[in-house]
Amino acid sequence: MTRQGDQHGTQPGSGSDQPDATTNLSSRIRDWWEEDAGVYDRSPSHALSDPREAAAWGGALSRHIPLPGARVLDVGAGTGALSLIAAALGHRVTALDFSSAMLARARRKAEERGLEIEFVVGSATEPPEGPFDAVIERHVLWTQPRPADALRAWREVCPKGRLVLYESFPGAPTALSRLREGAASAIRRGLRIPDDHHGAYDAEVIAALPLARRASVEPVLQALSDAGWRRYRVERLREVEDARRRAAPPLLGRIERRERIAVLAE
Repeated sequence: MTRQGDQHGTQPGSGSDQPDATTNLSSRIRDWWEEDAGVYDRSPSHALSDPREAAAWGGALSRHIPLPGARVLDVGAGTGALSLIAAALGHRVTALDFSSAMLARARRKAEERGLEIEFVVGSATEPPEGPFDAVIERHVLWTQPRPADALRAWREVCPKGRLVLYESFPGAPTALSRLREGAASAIRRGLRIPDDHHGAYDAEVIAALPLARRASVEPVLQALSDAGWRRYRVERLREVEDARRRAAPPLLGRIERRERIAVLAE
């Protein structure tokens, strides 16, 4: 089932009382992801199309949401990678995304697999009413113009549950990291691997996103604290890292390896 959120024409951080500049920024971000929906799943790490990688994520979700049949909100669900795994584990999943094109693809996958998921087109800062037992996100927080507002909204709909943030960090840029990026690009061209996205974010948009250039987990932890989450811990997802490395072409998997973590807050 797909329904609209309480706000129509939804964007991240949208709202009638927000300045025009913020509304315009949110619209630009939403439009970018609407266009990206057509190519998003050509990246195996987006779609989790490799069985080993999907199994690694399934293991992580099983550890982080141990309650059977939990009511789970997947924020920024995209084309449904985590929503599908969570639903297959027996959880009652609500998939929230501000891109209707992304959710349309997620809904088709759920239908093909016989999984029941509720799909909601809406803003990350205006989630569906809870209470949820868990709120999860994967690489979504950096897209929020006001990340603490999003984290606060998720706390309100999950007051007695758990927040699980799945993030990765490239680290501070160095001469070595730039050399690795150049080598990875050359390998991708040589193997004719398409880009993960339809294009790059506009530099003006990136500059307006506080967590877009995060090099470590510290800014995320600060945003959590600002949003009122008081108890949290960080877990390294080594099994996910290893699965991604094995799923990629051999040399590319080693060069592009990133630290992947889960931040669990209550």
